[in-house]
Amino acid sequence: MFNTIEIDRSNLTIMGVKFSDLKTLESTANALGSNMFEGFEPTPKGVGIIRDYVTGKISLKELVVFAKEKAYV
Repeated sequence: MFNTIEIDRSNLTIMGVKFSDLKTLESTANALGSNMFEGFEPTPKGVGIIRDYVTGKISLKELVVFAKEKAYV
């Protein structure tokens, strides 16, 4: 089954999570889509974590810790 998520390009948000620019929003949307294909169910908190990884605010090591802790729920 395919689930959709709310992406608002004019307001630069995904599931209500704000982005600084369209390029980052699209990169994050692509990452989310790939993960959703594998069964990931995004939450606003998870969107924020992936956004922070895409923008370099958190490292891959930190992203892995968040994933292991299921901090995205």
